[in-house]
Amino acid sequence: MHDATTSTGAATRAARWALHALRQLVGFGLRQAASCAFAVALLAGVGLSNLLPVLPVARYDLLFAYGVVLSVVFHLIGWERGRDLAVIAGCHLLGLVFEYVKVALGSWSYPEPALLKFGGVPLYGGFLYAAVGSYICAVWRLLKLELTGYRPAATAVVAGALYVNFISHHWVPDLRWPLAALLVAVTAGARVHYTVGRHTYWMPMPLSFVLTGFFLWLAENIATYADAWRYPYQMHGWEPVSVEKFGAWVLLISVLCVIGAAAHHPGRRAPVAAA
Repeated sequence: MHDATTSTGAATRAARWALHALRQLVGFGLRQAASCAFAVALLAGVGLSNLLPVLPVARYDLLFAYGVVLSVVFHLIGWERGRDLAVIAGCHLLGLVFEYVKVALGSWSYPEPALLKFGGVPLYGGFLYAAVGSYICAVWRLLKLELTGYRPAATAVVAGALYVNFISHHWVPDLRWPLAALLVAVTAGARVHYTVGRHTYWMPMPLSFVLTGFFLWLAENIATYADAWRYPYQMHGWEPVSVEKFGAWVLLISVLCVIGAAAHHPGRRAPVAAA
């Protein structure tokens, strides 16, 4: 009888734990999904514009206007706040510079005509990076992110070097792998703490880069399928974005996260968290 009671109690506790874990996972997923609101709205506009048979203006120009309207609406409803706008604007600017260099070198292209297109890059192209900035700001707020063991100066230096290397490797030796190893070294021991309901958890910062980079790579596949831009091998029909770009996003997200941390990380220690 004792063994049966013990077994029943253990099974009940296991079931409660599993239910709790499921609820936490769903809560985490919902907060992540909500953080992608701007990105989802932007990609939905890109996809819809590609399906419409007739547009009153060039598609890229229409998407730029759509991005501006989205930004205004998200600000008015309070989704994006003062410091968020600085982060998003910084991501937008860094993205445009990146786009101008890469398009000029033929890494990818925006083949459609537009009035608001300079150096082969439509102005709406910066919104693709601004969407990542919006995600970073939203997830920081919704999951109440805190950082421990984070070395802002060292991480910023390495992230900045990675950004420069993405541009300069066309003319000088590519240092992405040594810099990637250095990024792991400077973020070793750094933890990203996040809260779901009443419970706080953490993950290593390098892992957060990998997970975010993976979903950005998936989003890039969706964006290129919707003709947001095209790689040379997609000019005669869509193909999946190469896995190499997944690695590039893992490294590039460190740049955008440094910007987000500069605006949102208050420098105080997070509460003790459950692993």
